[in-house]
Amino acid sequence: MLAPTARTPMVTLESGGARLPAVLHLPAGPGPHPIVLLMHGFPGAERNFDLAQSLRRWGYATVVFHYRGSWGAEGEWSWANALEDARNVSDAVMGRDFAGVYDLDPHRLALVGHSMGGFVALMTAAANPSIRAVVSVAGFDFGPVAALCRADAATKAEYVEGFDAELLPLRGTSGAALVSEMMEAGEKWSLRRLAPHLADRPTLLIGTGRDSVTPAEVHHHPLVDNFATYPMPRLEHQFFDTDHQLSDHRDVLADTVRGFLGRQMPGHQ
Repeated sequence: MLAPTARTPMVTLESGGARLPAVLHLPAGPGPHPIVLLMHGFPGAERNFDLAQSLRRWGYATVVFHYRGSWGAEGEWSWANALEDARNVSDAVMGRDFAGVYDLDPHRLALVGHSMGGFVALMTAAANPSIRAVVSVAGFDFGPVAALCRADAATKAEYVEGFDAELLPLRGTSGAALVSEMMEAGEKWSLRRLAPHLADRPTLLIGTGRDSVTPAEVHHHPLVDNFATYPMPRLEHQFFDTDHQLSDHRDVLADTVRGFLGRQMPGHQ
């Protein structure tokens, strides 16, 4: 009997009554394969398909999906919807109807998120102890930004303008609505609150030094210090002198994520 070959099927996932387009990267060889769910940021120009392909070569089944209201997905975009979508998609890929069909291991799921997706990945893992490991790459910490917006009208206006400039691939929102939602959530969406919920889980935080979207002094260094102080004995962190998309560090990023997952949740067994 021939061993299964690698495949890349388009799949559809559901959340909040909306259909979400996704791509599943299945590795060659027999399963069950561990699963890595890749979560893009706002609005999702960088979808990390290079990470998906790299991880597949090391035996991981990877899923790249779009949140509601983004890039042709049904529904409307909001921060809360993205969080709910991540919870629902995580449950779905571990479910019998998905994991069983594609020969995946529902007990070995890791989340990897970039920018806003890093926030979503950490929040989702903290709420679901079934998730084995989590990686945040240049993660966006909503709590400190909400505080900055409340404290300074000019900062708030800058975020409204910045979000407005990125709305073309999104549906059903505005810069003002997104800033208001973030400010209303406030400290509830501070990543520093998550340490007690992630203390027993392998967690990798990757920061970026030439990053105007998630400057390290706001989004990375305080979070690393907080998590390390809690303490979180399975915390790892890296810092690279690169831009928000890690444009000149993509191979290093892939090696770092693959090495972390290999230590915590091996692909080929």
